[in-house]
Amino acid sequence: MIDAKAFWLKRFNEHTKETGRYLRYIFNGHIAVAMIFFISALAFYYQQWLANLPENFPTALIVGIAFGLIASYSPVRTLLKEPDLVFLLPAEHQLDDYFKRCLYYSYVIQLYLVLLVGAALGPLYFASYPEQGTNYYLLMLLVVLIFKVWNMLANWWMLKERNATTRLWDLLIRIVLNIVVFYFFAAGELLFAGIVTVLLFGVTMYNYTLAKKKPGLVWDVLVEKDQARMRAFYRIANMFTDVPHLKNTIKKRHWLVGLLVKPVPYKQSESFDYLYRITFARSSDYVGMYFRLVVIGGLAIYYVPNIWVKVAFAILFLYLSAFQMMTLWNHHRTIAWMDLYPLKQEWRQQAVLKWLLMLMLFQTFLFGLLFIIQWNLLGLVLVWGGGAVFSWLFTQSYIKPRLT
Repeated sequence: MIDAKAFWLKRFNEHTKETGRYLRYIFNGHIAVAMIFFISALAFYYQQWLANLPENFPTALIVGIAFGLIASYSPVRTLLKEPDLVFLLPAEHQLDDYFKRCLYYSYVIQLYLVLLVGAALGPLYFASYPEQGTNYYLLMLLVVLIFKVWNMLANWWMLKERNATTRLWDLLIRIVLNIVVFYFFAAGELLFAGIVTVLLFGVTMYNYTLAKKKPGLVWDVLVEKDQARMRAFYRIANMFTDVPHLKNTIKKRHWLVGLLVKPVPYKQSESFDYLYRITFARSSDYVGMYFRLVVIGGLAIYYVPNIWVKVAFAILFLYLSAFQMMTLWNHHRTIAWMDLYPLKQEWRQQAVLKWLLMLMLFQTFLFGLLFIIQWNLLGLVLVWGGGAVFSWLFTQSYIKPRLT
């Protein structure tokens, strides 16, 4: 006989211990300071932008899409592991209390999304619909919380369905209905919002009816989804520290590999240059992470009006990119030939420093192009000059001592 409550507490403690260990690295002092600066600057210019908000701005549509997606995104964390397919499957009827606690936990840990998006969109909504008032907006947030319960239950019931296409169509239908409901709600069309709510409730009840006809849970799907969410968490944590649990996937990307390794001379002393360029191009983490930071930084630089804040954003995103790319140094830590081949360790350090410097300089060049587009010559000089100096100083004074 399994004590479902004790089993849940054991799994929950293991899960919080595992995630907490990596969260300490994610929210370290460097990232915290950078994010505080980034959020503060965005909040300042967001407030200025709201002061000149166009009358025909589609606030209701934006609020509807944001709240609809948040309500629809309601995954269930079961904390199941691969061996459970063998050892717990026969005892499924004893685990009702365990899965109820999984639902409660999943709901609570997702509330921060509602709070963050609600806080971010609140000023926009009040600027567009001042007549609605705070109480109406709080009521809409309460409806989001209620709809999130419905969607989480619907998602849980659909996990008894093995057909992935059926689950996908169910999710898409609920996403559309949620968005439409909150669009009407934000626009003040409560009658239409009520009609679509009835349709959404009907879909939820259909999921319940469908689940009742199924003999039991699809355990391999539950384990697969939980492992996928942990892999996503490990990929984020891997940007900040070494994650042994993460299994990196390799992508061919022939065109990018050819572009990066073509300038590397065929010499023994350039072996690590060749290795780290290929690693950057073919790993599933580095290229996407690098270009996401370039795009986000570019958008911030382009839309912020103040030239000094533009330059500060450029330096900030150079720092973030270099800080994340430092993990290249430990990427091949488990490969024995790194120590066995007749290659000097100083070549390895030089290769990483040179490649990181090149990435930072390329990012500096791209940020400078945005100033050319806006014909801001002073900003161009400041970013290209300051970015180049910062890149060299950061690689030599901060990164180099840590490559040991």
